[in-house]
Amino acid sequence: MASPQSFMKTLKVEEAYLAAYQSFADVTARLPRVIDAVCNAKRMHFALGYRSPEEYETQLAQRAA
Repeated sequence: MASPQSFMKTLKVEEAYLAAYQSFADVTARLPRVIDAVCNAKRMHFALGYRSPEEYETQLAQRAA
């Protein structure tokens, strides 16, 4: 499992530093989608052999075929 520090770095680099939030409501509306789309799907995970969940699932599907 990735460390909390790794997660926060990814969240900051991939979203917080790039977004122009106007209000706290903007943050609360957008962050859940960002976490799901970037951190959960595309970020490399130690437990998956430093592959993203998308890459890992694709490889599993190819092996099963």
